[in-house]
Amino acid sequence: MAAGPSFAEGASIGAPTAVQVADRFHLWRNLGEAAERCVSHHRSCLRATFDEAVPEKAPAPAPAERGSPWPTGHRFTDRTRAKHTAVHALLAAGHSRRSIQRQLGMTYRTVQWLADAARPEGLFQGQWQNRQTKLDDFKPYLHERCAEGCTNAWNLCQEIKTHGYTGGYGAVRAYLQPFRTSPAAPAARPPSSRTVAGWILTHPDTLPESEHLKLKSVLTGCPELDALAGYVRAFGKMLTQLQGDQLPQWIKAVRTDDLPSLHTFVNGLERDLAAVTAGVTLAWNSGVVEGHVNRIK
Repeated sequence: MAAGPSFAEGASIGAPTAVQVADRFHLWRNLGEAAERCVSHHRSCLRATFDEAVPEKAPAPAPAERGSPWPTGHRFTDRTRAKHTAVHALLAAGHSRRSIQRQLGMTYRTVQWLADAARPEGLFQGQWQNRQTKLDDFKPYLHERCAEGCTNAWNLCQEIKTHGYTGGYGAVRAYLQPFRTSPAAPAARPPSSRTVAGWILTHPDTLPESEHLKLKSVLTGCPELDALAGYVRAFGKMLTQLQGDQLPQWIKAVRTDDLPSLHTFVNGLERDLAAVTAGVTLAWNSGVVEGHVNRIK
C-alpha cells in the first residue's frame, strides 16, 4: 500500500514487481483537507448566506472610521492612549495633577502633557501618521472575521499567522479592542469552514435534516461550493464503488473549474496516479487499520 512519495519509492526499490495501491482512507482524508481549504476561501459566501436569515446589524466600525487617522498596534501610540485615558479619568474624578503624578508614577511634566491634550491624537508626532505596520495587510481579514462574530484576539492572531503575519499578539489585541467593545454585535455567526466541509463530506442520506437544510442554503448561495460538493460526492462514489475507470474524467473536470484547492489535491493524485487508480479500483485496502492509527494519534 503506497501512502506517500517516499513509501512509493521504497516499495518500488524493495518490490519492483508489486502492485502499489494507494490507501482509500488517506485519499478521502486528503480530499477533506482540500475541501476545508476551499470552503475557507469562500467564507464571505457563508457570511452572506447566514446574514439573510436575521435582521442586518451594522458591523463594528474600523478604528480609522472613528475619526482618528492614527494607527493602533504601535507600542508608542497604544501606550500613549492608555496613559491619556487614565489621566483624564482621574481629572474627571476631581484629582489634582500632583495627585495623579503620585498615583500613576509619572513625572509632573508628563501629567501636564497628557492633561492639556483634549484627545490623544494631539500628542503624536507627524511621523506616526499613516505609518506602515506588519498588521496592515491583514486588517481586511480581521474586519471580516469580526463581522462574523469572532473577536478573540488570540485566536485571530493565530489565524493570520498561518497566512504570513509575523508580528506580535499585542498589536492584534490593541487593534481589535474597538471591535470587542462595540455595542453592535453581529446577530448570528455563520458556521466554520470545517463544519461546512464536514457537511459536504457526509453522505446526504446520513446528514441530519437541520444540517442538510443549512448546507443546501450554502450551496445555493455559492456556485463554487456547489461545484465542490459535486466533485466530493463523485469522488466518494468512486471510492466506495471502486470505479477507478472514472478517475481520469473526474480529474479533467476538476481541472476545468476554478477551485485551486482541488487542483492541489489533483496534483497530488497525479504524482502517484497508478497507485491511486489501483486504490479506487482494487478491493485491497488498509483503511480500517489506518483509521485506528489516526484515531490513536
